[in-house]
This record gives sequence, structure tokens and C-alpha cells, in this order.
Amino acid sequence: MKVMIAGLGLIGGSFALALRDHALAEEILGVERSPEHAAEALRLGLADRMVTFEEGMDEADLVVLAVPVDVLPLMAVKALNRAGKEQVVMDMGSTKGELCEAVSMHARRGRFVAVHPMWGTEYSGPKAACHGAFRGCNVVLCDTERSNADALACVEGIFRNLECRLLRMNSEEHDLHAAYVSHISHVTSFALALTVLEKEREERHIFDLAGGGFESTVRLAKSAASTWVPILLGNKYNVLDVLREHIHQLEIMRRMIERDDAEGLTSAMERANSIERILR
Repeated sequence: MKVMIAGLGLIGGSFALALRDHALAEEILGVERSPEHAAEALRLGLADRMVTFEEGMDEADLVVLAVPVDVLPLMAVKALNRAGKEQVVMDMGSTKGELCEAVSMHARRGRFVAVHPMWGTEYSGPKAACHGAFRGCNVVLCDTERSNADALACVEGIFRNLECRLLRMNSEEHDLHAAYVSHISHVTSFALALTVLEKEREERHIFDLAGGGFESTVRLAKSAASTWVPILLGNKYNVLDVLREHIHQLEIMRRMIERDDAEGLTSAMERANSIERILR
């Protein structure tokens, strides 16, 4: 199978490595807007050749769109405009509503599979790509009833080979849940980093006193704005909904601390501890 990957950063590059490691692609064609990223992707072995989008569409059996979510809808339509009867087009974006709406009425909609691997790190660019990235992770397939059976089987087969757990959701359901379990984590991490940077003027003290708890909580604040601004604005209403609840919970805890309410804090923390049972 010949695969074209548009966007060889963290997700696209790691997917390229996974295809190589499992011998799932005979050739990987890369598409990169940045000449520096294109050269780096070749040097790292993420692609065998760099091609234009049009050249890749003419050659590939599987087309993978791993670009920022704000350009995904237009690129998906562009890919379907050129897709052959047996080509498969899939994305790897973190939001699905606008994307699935954009392709919903396309004559070749059946050749498209909407995919979101629930995996990532705070790093970006080709150098962030890593081996074994998707092993054991959940992969959400959205609006699968709109995809042709053979296209869906192709994508599912790849992720099963990568030892992933496959889940199916509609695109609206996906975006709602992603806001609660993924997007809010990044907003909180960015906000915490800004809080500390604003209040702790002595950078040396941040370095000296920050322990593992702070480091793990603020880790996501190192994520690229070019990735996360489109995600947060693209899923704006769900993100705002979860933010309102998050701010409400913070206000509750603030009031309990003000009142020296040890019993209330204990009760709240013990209830929060139950997340361990869910995430175990």
C-alpha cells in the first residue's frame, strides 16, 4: 500500500513511523508546506519522497490528513475532489464537527473516514515523531455510517495492527467529550503557566521549587499555539461549556479555603479521588 501523509509533525510523523514499524506501507509520500520540515522529515525517515498534494493524490492508495484542524475541512474536500473509486482518505484531527459537515454532501463522502487517535505530547514538528506512539491508545472513528465499508475496513485494519482500541461516535458527541477530557486539560495548563509566570517574578524560584506535581500539571503548556488555537476555536461552544463548569468548581474550592472549611475540602478531594477508579 502506498500512503501519502500531509503534515509530518507529531501525529503524522509518528503515524509514518508506525506504518514502517509494522510494515503496513510499501512507500510513504510526504506533503509539507514548510521546506525546513520537509527536509527534516526526509532526514528522519518519515517519508521516502516529498511530493505535492496533487502528485500524492495521483499515486497514493491511502491519503492521511494530519494538518491543523482549521485547514482540515478545505483539504478534505480538496482530497475528495481528486479521490479515485478505491482511494481512502482519512484525517487525524482533534475536532470533527466542522470537518464532517464540510464533507457531508460530497459525492465521494464514502471514501472518507474521520479518525482521532487519542494520543499526543506537548512537542511538535517532525522531530517530535516517535516510535510506538499509538500502541494501546483509543482511536475514535466518527460518523462511520457515512464511510464505505471497504474504506472503513482499511482504516480499522491499520489501527488494529497498531494495537489500538477502536471506538465509534458521531462527530458532535466526539467534540463534546473531547472538550471535557482533552481540550480543557490544555486550557488549564496554559492558564496555570500564565498564573505562575505572572505572580512568580523570580524564575530561579520556579526552577528550584517546582516539583513533579507542578511539572506534570503544566507540561501541556509547552504545546504549540499553532495547533491549539484552531482546536479551541473550532470547538468553541463545547470548550466554553466545560470552562464554565471548571471555573465554578474552582470558585467552590476558593470559598472553602477562605472559610477554613476542612470538612468541605476533604469531601471534595475524596470525591475527586474517584477519578482513579475510572482511569485505572
